[in-house]
Amino acid sequence: QVQLVESGGGSVQAGGSLRLSCLASGDTYSSNCMAWFRQTPGKEREGLAALYTESGRTFYADSVKGRFTISQDKAKNMVYLQMNSLKPEDTAMYYCASGWHNYPNAREALGAYEYNYWGQGTQVTVSS
Repeated sequence: QVQLVESGGGSVQAGGSLRLSCLASGDTYSSNCMAWFRQTPGKEREGLAALYTESGRTFYADSVKGRFTISQDKAKNMVYLQMNSLKPEDTAMYYCASGWHNYPNAREALGAYEYNYWGQGTQVTVSS
């Protein structure tokens, strides 16, 4: 079992920045990939960024590429999502997830079905 706890959400004006944090605990060696997803009511969960924890390889959705950055602090079992140039359409509940896989492209690495463990989510609201 892996437990994930997100933090860092909040309200920000368009153009602003936020950094989300995800603390992993438990059997973290059962996962080799950490990712961030978001979801708004009535829509499917959207994969935003994935990071393979050993290689450091990252993948991003087109919607956030160049604005969001995923990173990790392995010593602290932390994964971060730095979000810059935020837009009102970034408003959503953001989730941290972990899983075990090895894909060469964003489409597969950002599939929600590939992740076994999920945090409870943190809300991000961007006002215009």
